[in-house]
Amino acid sequence: MKEQAGIAACQFVSDGMSLGLGTGSTVRYSIIEIARMIKEDGIEVVGVPTSEDTRRLAEHLEIPLRTIEETTRLDLTIDGADEFDPQFELIKGGGGALTREKIVANVSKSMVVVADATKQVGTLGSFDLPLEVDPIFWKEVRSGMSKICPGEVRLRGEEDDPFVTDNLGFILDCSFGPTISNPAALEREISEITGVVEVGLFVGICDAVVMASSEGVETLVKPGGRL
Repeated sequence: MKEQAGIAACQFVSDGMSLGLGTGSTVRYSIIEIARMIKEDGIEVVGVPTSEDTRRLAEHLEIPLRTIEETTRLDLTIDGADEFDPQFELIKGGGGALTREKIVANVSKSMVVVADATKQVGTLGSFDLPLEVDPIFWKEVRSGMSKICPGEVRLRGEEDDPFVTDNLGFILDCSFGPTISNPAALEREISEITGVVEVGLFVGICDAVVMASSEGVETLVKPGGRL
């Protein structure tokens, strides 16, 4: 089902596009399908990878690439999500690539998410909210978040061997539970804490979700969105 959903998301890809290439096990199938479309269908596209893992995969598949630094506008981003709610708001960052993912999504004319049905929730927050933080200030951010987050705020990895992002940042995982009913307000509040690099809430960015379930693949399009 994940493979079918990843392929189905490429219905939004057309010749001449510049594409944001997301990170994760599900969107991997979209990247493989884009490579097939280039080789077999003859489309010409250029991709902007959101992580080093994605860059290596796309290079291996011979997808033409450019860097985030070379990019000011993209036609479409295809990426995964850890959760999405009925308003198409997202939690992302389980793979640790949230900062580059958000930069790429924000310069895209539209965003399509590939996910399985377990990621569909009524209210965000069952999946711990990731934050990328400056390694120098991670303890200060954790202290600040303890006043906002009702549950535990944990450094990803052990303190003597923390997870390090492609940007050389750390990740804090924040246990809110399914309580994030106003993600835009929460994102603004967290962003004001010194040391926070990026928040794993993607608000007003996603336009469609291609969802895999035991019943098959379903495409959910945001009413009034950009697609």
